[in-house]
Amino acid sequence: MPVQERAAVMPQAVIDEQMIENMRAKVGARLRIDHSVNNELASRIAVTKFAGGIGDINPLWTDAEYAAGSPFGAPVAPPSFVIGCFSGIQFGWPGLGSFHSMSHLMFERPVYWGDTVDSSCVYEGFDGPSPSKFAGRSVTDRFLNSYHNQRGERIATIRWNVINYERGRRLARRGAENGAQPGPELPHRWDPAEVAEIEARILAERPRGAEPRYWEDVREGEELDVVTKGPIGLTDEIAFVAGGGTPIPRLKAHAASLHDYRAHPAWAFRDPITGAQEPIYSVHYNYQAAQAMGVAFQYDVGFQRQCWQIHQLTHWAGDHAWIKECRAEYRKFVYLSDVVELRGEITGKRVDDDGEHVVEVATKAVNQRGETVMPGSAVVALPVRGEAGSPAAGRAR
Repeated sequence: MPVQERAAVMPQAVIDEQMIENMRAKVGARLRIDHSVNNELASRIAVTKFAGGIGDINPLWTDAEYAAGSPFGAPVAPPSFVIGCFSGIQFGWPGLGSFHSMSHLMFERPVYWGDTVDSSCVYEGFDGPSPSKFAGRSVTDRFLNSYHNQRGERIATIRWNVINYERGRRLARRGAENGAQPGPELPHRWDPAEVAEIEARILAERPRGAEPRYWEDVREGEELDVVTKGPIGLTDEIAFVAGGGTPIPRLKAHAASLHDYRAHPAWAFRDPITGAQEPIYSVHYNYQAAQAMGVAFQYDVGFQRQCWQIHQLTHWAGDHAWIKECRAEYRKFVYLSDVVELRGEITGKRVDDDGEHVVEVATKAVNQRGETVMPGSAVVALPVRGEAGSPAAGRAR
């Protein structure tokens, strides 16, 4: 018998004073994150899976012989690997929809194969409630993640924001706007020749690698090498999850998941097609979940997009450089079937307070419709001609 199409329904709530008071009481709390930690050990396989899950082909992360000759002296993980250890947590505001909206990452030390990573998360509070053009009212949570290695040295910190909104009012508003403001046709219809050209560009991309990019040679207004992602498919999302991506909490099956959903009903919804309970996180690969969230089609993960930004920066800067910090805002959805180009431009050069020669970069991710879906910025330390060492070598263990 054909499957009868029915709409998925997620838990819905409105922001009230009791909910606000409950969240105010949690400000400053160090959160329990065991259920959302993925990679604790930076094993060869863990690092390789994570690099593959973000589409990064730099041998510095995966080839021990190549990495032994690098400034690090041994294979290291991409800076974004900490996201594959712990990225975020489903926390508070039961019944509200949520979108990751911004992240600011600071990198201090590399993660070597064999390192352990201890992650922590502090809830720093929220802004709002505020009226929202997207839905009804919304609140914006602020979190701080910290990462340390087995020697107690800090590896990185991430400050990140999540917008929580009244899901029911979002669905009502979207229904009222149907036909008035049509969105893009989804999935995007690609001509085979267009796909062939996109894939040829991606295959031609090469990381800078062992050739130093010297600070003196970089000019303001210079554009970074473009890194392209897409057309984005279901396996791209699965690969990100498999590499440690952002299941919040970790994805489970059968009895393990049912026990979680019984204890935390707001973590899941019932898929009307299969009858199975699915995690809220499945909006990134489940059409029914995306629709129930008030979004037209499955879409990428905020931290996944940030990993693409970092990939472009290391791809351009080379093995001798160090990404000191990067920031990005997630402005529009990146849907499955979209193509995204990661672009950047040098906006400044200086010697920073640490005495390192850095460049400032304005970054952006642009889809095939010409929309900037992720504006951002970065600070990258580069080697200097005639000076011994490099930013990477200075952080080698």
